[in-house]
Amino acid sequence: MLNRVVLVGRLTKDPDLKVSQNNISVATFTLAVNRPFTSSNGERGADFINCVVFRKQAENVSQYLKKGSLAGVDGRLQSRTYDNKDGQRVFVTEVVCDSVQFLEPKGQGGNQQQQYNNNSADSYTNAYGNQSTGSRPAPQQSRQDRAEENPFANADGPVDISDDDLPF
Repeated sequence: MLNRVVLVGRLTKDPDLKVSQNNISVATFTLAVNRPFTSSNGERGADFINCVVFRKQAENVSQYLKKGSLAGVDGRLQSRTYDNKDGQRVFVTEVVCDSVQFLEPKGQGGNQQQQYNNNSADSYTNAYGNQSTGSRPAPQQSRQDRAEENPFANADGPVDISDDDLPF
């Protein structure tokens, strides 16, 4: 039998890190994974996949991934049930991650547009975290220059997902 899952997507919110009764770190997060086709009106849909990771990898995920971060997941699909506080049986299907790959440079976090510092019009931070000062921003890098510095840059821009977009 074979049960393997490989996904690449963006986190819909910051990972949730908890410690089990056995003192094992557990992080849960949801990946938004684009579908490979468009609908009849030209829109591309996404699937929202629940993921769980354990131990040191869970701590790393919690520390380095944030909402909008691009991540790759390798694991297996698992189903489980439990009774909630109202006594109703709840069925859960999730990816139990064997490994999680961080697919963006440290500190980028899914934001590929320039971010200007609100405290000063003369100071800003570009998409690669470089702080600059001056009366005007440095010229924009070309798409090819950015791709050479960051081979994992999403040319279409970050996925903007609000809590209202989530199916749960």
